[in-house]
Amino acid sequence: MADHATQPGVPSGVNHLVLNVRNMEEAHVFWTEIVGMKQVGQLKARPDRPNPPNMRFYSADHAGKDNHHDIALVENPALPAPPKDWSMFGTPVAINHVAITFPTREGWLARLAYLQERGVKFNRRVDHGMTHSLYINDPNGYGVELLYELPRDVWEGDIDGALNYAASLPTEGPEALVDDLENAPVFGAPAGQIKETV
Repeated sequence: MADHATQPGVPSGVNHLVLNVRNMEEAHVFWTEIVGMKQVGQLKARPDRPNPPNMRFYSADHAGKDNHHDIALVENPALPAPPKDWSMFGTPVAINHVAITFPTREGWLARLAYLQERGVKFNRRVDHGMTHSLYINDPNGYGVELLYELPRDVWEGDIDGALNYAASLPTEGPEALVDDLENAPVFGAPAGQIKETV
């Protein structure tokens, strides 16, 4: 008989994230209209729980199917108001940022154009070694990173090198919608080697 106590399981990923929000309606608009997620459920009263917390559940698009939830929101009006200006480092909230993946570069660029048309402030645009990312913030002060991931062969040869790479990009005007995929660096490849998949 195998001794399972010496072979603990290894996680395969993050299943979902639950965020406290000051105002459910305000947060709902952000996560559905700004980020693009879909509400799939909400806690309802039942005989053994007549006064449930105000909690809603949201799914990303999983190849045309909904998940039970990727993000959940719980209303907590006692949360302090966020600072006026969001900063990636130094903002007094427990969560630095939440990263939301888009399945394609084209879908990601379309979301950026949509956000720009709506006047959403782009806090930061970055070409990371493994993603191309836009940082915005929700009404509670949480940072939200919208990204698409570069092909594995761009970054898996030197994950640490990719994690330490960041090239800042414009956050306003037409330049904020430009994405230079052709010149993405390849980590762990011999000098001067550009891979076809980039």
